[in-house]
Amino acid sequence: MSKTNRLSHDEYFSLLTEVKERVRSAQYDALRAVNKELIALYWDIGRMIEERQKGETWGKSVVANLSGDLQQEFPGIQGFSAQNLWRMRQFYLTYTGNEKLSPLVREISWTKNVVIFMQCKDTLEREFYIRMTKKFGWTKNVLIHQIENQSYEKTLLGQTNFDKTLTPKLRAQAKLAVKDEYTFDFLELGEEHSERELERALFCGQRIYAAGCCTNIMEEFVTIITKMRKGDKS
Repeated sequence: MSKTNRLSHDEYFSLLTEVKERVRSAQYDALRAVNKELIALYWDIGRMIEERQKGETWGKSVVANLSGDLQQEFPGIQGFSAQNLWRMRQFYLTYTGNEKLSPLVREISWTKNVVIFMQCKDTLEREFYIRMTKKFGWTKNVLIHQIENQSYEKTLLGQTNFDKTLTPKLRAQAKLAVKDEYTFDFLELGEEHSERELERALFCGQRIYAAGCCTNIMEEFVTIITKMRKGDKS
């Protein structure tokens, strides 16, 4: 083999790294697109159920029948249980008319959306956890931990700092914001760390952050709250 046809070890490693990053980027973009379509689908199903139920007497039995027929028609698609269909209706009712949050909910996975709209009753609290899940890629378990730990309230009181610089080892977690059992299994992102490892790192980080003062994220969120109270939808 001639010299011009050979790559040095460093050159080959650089090429391999670049290609792998491009593959992961494409997979992530595909996953985000799938997630947005999935959330839009669930939104529309919830809207259709609500519109047809409004003023009518039917309820559980019709949704149960709908669930059974959908699962028979689409056996390979998760999410059509009767319970999940009712959640779609509640999801639609929770965010319909909210011009700020209705686009944001498409940026995180269905499982995390369910946790937020079922456990958080305040619009500003929901916005906080949606934005933080999107930015930091919280898994479902981490999100539940943050809610139970009252991170929203602590952030407003300046007791928690979420704006620490992410280490390279934790940057992959941002992809987890749109990944759960409802998205396609074949869109494997190939993260260097498992969700359980990321959760351990985040739980540990939360204890470290609790001792610090909240800076940019807290200030940013207070600004959001101020704008919303003034009716600014930007």
